[in-house]
Parts: sequence; structure tokens; C-alpha cells
Amino acid sequence: MNDDTKATPPAGTQDRTGDFFGARPAVDASAARSISDISTSRPPGADAAVVLADGEVFWGQGAGAPGMSVGEVCFNTALTGYQETLTDPSYAGQLITFTFPHIGNVGTNPEDLETKTPAARGCILRESITEPANWRSAKHLNDWLKSMWLTAVTGIDTRRLTRRIRDGGAPIGALVFNPGGIPDIEAAQKEAAAWPGLEGMDLAKDVTCAETYSWNQTEWALDGGFGKLTDPKFHVVAVDFGAKHNILRCLASSGCKVTVVPATASAKDVLSHEPDGVFLSNGPGDPAATGKYAVPMLKGVMEAGIPIFGICLGHQILALALGASTHKMHMGHRGANQPVKDLKTGKVEITSQNHGFVVDADTLPAGVTATHVSLFDGSLEGLSVDGKPIFSVQYHPEASPGPQDSHYLFDRFVGLMESST
Repeated sequence: MNDDTKATPPAGTQDRTGDFFGARPAVDASAARSISDISTSRPPGADAAVVLADGEVFWGQGAGAPGMSVGEVCFNTALTGYQETLTDPSYAGQLITFTFPHIGNVGTNPEDLETKTPAARGCILRESITEPANWRSAKHLNDWLKSMWLTAVTGIDTRRLTRRIRDGGAPIGALVFNPGGIPDIEAAQKEAAAWPGLEGMDLAKDVTCAETYSWNQTEWALDGGFGKLTDPKFHVVAVDFGAKHNILRCLASSGCKVTVVPATASAKDVLSHEPDGVFLSNGPGDPAATGKYAVPMLKGVMEAGIPIFGICLGHQILALALGASTHKMHMGHRGANQPVKDLKTGKVEITSQNHGFVVDADTLPAGVTATHVSLFDGSLEGLSVDGKPIFSVQYHPEASPGPQDSHYLFDRFVGLMESST
């Protein structure tokens, strides 16, 4: 994407309200709190706010695009990579609270994009956007947010909001920004109260590619930027449930020619490309909803006996296809400091994660083995199928949260394809 390109707002609305992600139920008037006292207590200069569905209001100053955005409020604990986070398709339908206060310090650039059009609905910051101080910066974060039609609210007590999420689960909320004016708190609260939430939502169809395409760009290097794969050893079909660009780069850097197909592709579509392996990407939303069309595809691919590697939503879809079940988490795992233990080797990886749903470990059928667990809460982080070249992990192995602990998984995938040819 050219750095000066302005993203197109979602069809039908310039404000990111619930209409973009489907029908909304009627507002329960009993759930809405009176806002008369709230409006009169607006701090001087507050032209923006975070308004939760139950009526709780966090006043602040606006940044980015004016308007209103509605979604699930989550928090991310990473210290770096805010541009990659904001462009991660897995954040579709979500308002991201950054717990690290200095957001904007490296600016933005056209290379650190995980997709061309962000699916996140907005962001919440503790401090005003930090002035950029990095040699790679091409645009101030505030200007970039405007170009991407993303609304931000700064000056928020993010510790208090994070504790609210930690104790009560991820709430529905609205960001409202009226430059130089008074935000419409009542309208924001009604929009938040009416939004149905992520459970039951199939969002992969909103972020997947429209048609099949090829990918050969390799990982970024300091001395030359992105490279190009010229001598592929294997052909991988990547099912795009919301794939990040760096995942595709890691596959290409591992010697794989990549053909990317839409999430709605059938098993016949996938196998028609005669792949050496199939990759199941990350993505947003409820895996049970996406699984209605993805699970039949995957069952057909598994019957072909070719290697399969899934991550994040792809891991959850694989588990469903194998007969396991999933459920929504209390607050999810989102950050670049998530410890995961490999049950086979005993090693601990520091991983990058972004998911609000999880596979129920107790529902794994016979012949499917748990391979990784979270050291935060003991939840399932990986699985493999006994005697078959099929495995998956819940986290993002392409990310580099400091170390590159999880990049070995791409080598494992390549090894399975070597053994199968």
C-alpha cells in the first residue's frame, strides 16, 4: 500500500457501528444508565469518550478519525508492534486497549502492515500519541489513523479499564469522538448496548481475500527490505481466515510457493492446486460460526493425507473438524509475552497471541494429542494427530515478540512435506 493511500470506510457507514457486522437486537432500555449526571461532569477539553454498554464512561481526548466505533473492548499487553496489532485481521470487531502508554513512538510506515485495510474498530490509549522518534517512520500515528478511518481515544485510565476487563470479562463498548465538541454519550451507550457481541459471529468472511492469489514475498531484512522467493521447494495452499502478511512471508522464507485461497474455498478448490501442504491461517470471530463452512472443507482436505499446519483460528477450526469443541474465553490472550510450554520437549516459548476463543482440551478425541499448554491459565495451545502429518498451535509463530522462539514450527511443517513427498 502506498503510504498516502486513504483506506475506504466500511460500506454503508463512515462510523464503525454494529451495522458493519450484522443485525443488532433491540436495545434493552432497562440496561441503559441515565447519562444526565455524566454529561454535566464532562472534564474540560474532553471531546471523546469510551462508553461501555452498561453506561460506564471513560472521558478522554480524541485522535484519528472522528465518529463512533462499536465493538468488544479488549486489551493488549505488548510493548511494541502497535501498527502490526492495529492491522491484524484477527482484531475484527474489537476496540484495542493498549496497556503500554507510549504508543506512537516509532511512527508508522508502509512496511509494517499485516493487511492493507485494518479490521480493528479503534484503539484506546493512556497518553496522547507520542511523537515518532525512529528512522523508519514515514507518517505520524495520528495521521495514519485518520487515513485508515480508525478512531482513537487518549487520556484514558487504561489500568482501570484493564482491571475491569480482567475481573468482568471483555465488555461491549463504543468510542465516540466529536472534535472540539461534546460527544453524544447517550447515543454511544445505546449503540454499545445494542451490539450483539462476538459470540456466534463469523467474521472470517469479512476479512478473507476476495479471490485466489499467489504470494512469494519473503521476510524483511535490514539491508534490503523484503525479499522474493525465486526457487521454491514446496507448494502450500494457505486458507485465508484473516491471514497476516508476515505469516505468508515466513512460509515463503521457508521455501514455499504460497497460493492463498478464500476462507469459503471447498476441499475441491484447495486440492485442485495440488499442494504439498495446507496452511490454516489466523482470523477473527467465533470458530463455531466459521466452522459451518470451513469444517467440511477441512475434513475433505484431511482425507487427502497431505500435511496440514494451523494457527490461531485455523487451529480452532482444525480442532472442530477433529471432533473437539470451542468456547469463548473470559478475556482472551492478547499480547507478546505469553508463555507456552511444549509438552514434548519441556521447553517454554514466549509467544505472541490474539484470541478470545479456545479449544476445550477435555474434548480432544482419541488419536489427537495436546502438544502445548499456556503457563498463564493451563489452556490448550497446540495439538497433533497421532500418526498423521497434522498439527496446529493457538499462537502466532510468525511474530517476533523479542525472541523468535516459535519459528521452528515452520521448519516442522516443511519437514512433514519433505517426508510426504
